[in-house]
Amino acid sequence: MPRVSQHHLDARRRQILDGAARCFVRNGFHATSMADVLRETGLSAGAVYRYFRGKEELIEAIVTEVLDAIRTTFETAARTSPPPPPDVLVGQVMTEVLTERSGLSCDGEDSFPRLMIQVWTETLRNEDLSAVMRAGYLKVRESWIRVVLAYQKAGLMRDDIPADHVARTMIAAAQGFAAQQALFGSAPVSVLQDGLRALMSMGGQRAS
Repeated sequence: MPRVSQHHLDARRRQILDGAARCFVRNGFHATSMADVLRETGLSAGAVYRYFRGKEELIEAIVTEVLDAIRTTFETAARTSPPPPPDVLVGQVMTEVLTERSGLSCDGEDSFPRLMIQVWTETLRNEDLSAVMRAGYLKVRESWIRVVLAYQKAGLMRDDIPADHVARTMIAAAQGFAAQQALFGSAPVSVLQDGLRALMSMGGQRAS
């Protein structure tokens, strides 16, 4: 038999993950069956189960992938001197998560915010998924802390506030914006960026 290339394996895995994400967004995690995933992807059971043993592994893989992408963006920013300002950096991350992951779109709309809400809910009852989320969150927070320390070292941010506190706040802003997308309708990432930019201007400018 001809050897299957790594490119083919990666593409097939991507096809399964994107199809499963669309099912989860459209039907909900618990209402989605593996049969739904098979129909969505157009693949056989053997092809899908070669990569994932069930729904839990699918959602864990999706969550891990997204968190790793966010962490990588922050780690890259932390290596620049100084890093991009918070409004720019958060905008880069949110743009990647909300608009550049075209495989996670459903019915023409960005589906990650809706998927995110479902993942949070499932995390409350699924210990394995909770462990994945906690590990991913810690890595993202650590990356943000390095960015904040770089801001402080460059004199761009006051250094009398713990970097961890700033990191938690920036993560909360991004999570809250994504939650608004899911609950109240889409809005451009520039809305979040403008809000951050206005908050960052306080103290540096007085209203006339």
